[in-house]
Amino acid sequence: MTAPHGFRTTGFGSAAAAAPAVASTDPLQAAIALRSQGRFQAALDLLSGPGDLPTDAYVLRGDLLVELGRLADAAGSYYTALVSAPGNLYARMHLGSCLRRVGRWAEAADAFQAVLQADPHRDAIRLELGDCLLRLNRLEQALNCFDQCWSDAAQRPAAFGKGVALQLLRRFDEAEIAYERALALDGKAEEALANLIAMSLEVFDLERVLRYSRRLVENNPWSVPGLQGLTLVAVERGDMETAARHFSTLANQAPEPDQATSEGSEDIIEYRLSQKAINYFRDFMRTRSAPPAERRY
Repeated sequence: MTAPHGFRTTGFGSAAAAAPAVASTDPLQAAIALRSQGRFQAALDLLSGPGDLPTDAYVLRGDLLVELGRLADAAGSYYTALVSAPGNLYARMHLGSCLRRVGRWAEAADAFQAVLQADPHRDAIRLELGDCLLRLNRLEQALNCFDQCWSDAAQRPAAFGKGVALQLLRRFDEAEIAYERALALDGKAEEALANLIAMSLEVFDLERVLRYSRRLVENNPWSVPGLQGLTLVAVERGDMETAARHFSTLANQAPEPDQATSEGSEDIIEYRLSQKAINYFRDFMRTRSAPPAERRY
């Protein structure tokens, strides 16, 4: 689904960014200065001692933990900040982002909904909420969420998210329109083309499989979904030599190239490939090199 949106940097440390050394006796100000120098762990250490900290310090701790990749700990720090300052939208927004990235979808959705109730004009948050709702299989809510995105920057990811929701609802014609909208905004949106191929396979519409597979391979000659689609269409049309060429290229895209041999290649594509076709591919790759696939159909 939609890709994670990056964390915004805080306003902490803007005045201290040029400070060459840390001289403040205030732990928060010293941590801000260290962060501006890229010394995230040292800054975190200053804020990890005993005693209560102000809300801003817990927010900064969360930001530092995010920088260090400790998302679950960061979520805890943002949550602590919200205990004393429940109206802090920055902390709640970043709490939601951390929870989403560690797979706690329901809690993340609650955090995002609280942010949008206070400020409904944050499309970046609405996109993250839509992603959580999709993963929770709350498809109609996700669809409504993506429909509410209004900013130019959100249009392509919102169209893609809408396509996913409609596809999962099996409203395929509407999903195709949404994916085409995403492609109109970004003609090389590989995930949209891959989903269109999968959707066309589900209803076994070979013309659509061929069309979208070609588009995907034109954008990325090594695309596994695109090569899978081209292989399938060639098999169904009886053009086994062309299918074998596509399959040979596909075999080279295996995660471990040393295992992408003719003996194990059948694991790469499973949909509707008969054993006869697999045997043909094996024989072809044993006896001939694999030139670029030709478009014979």
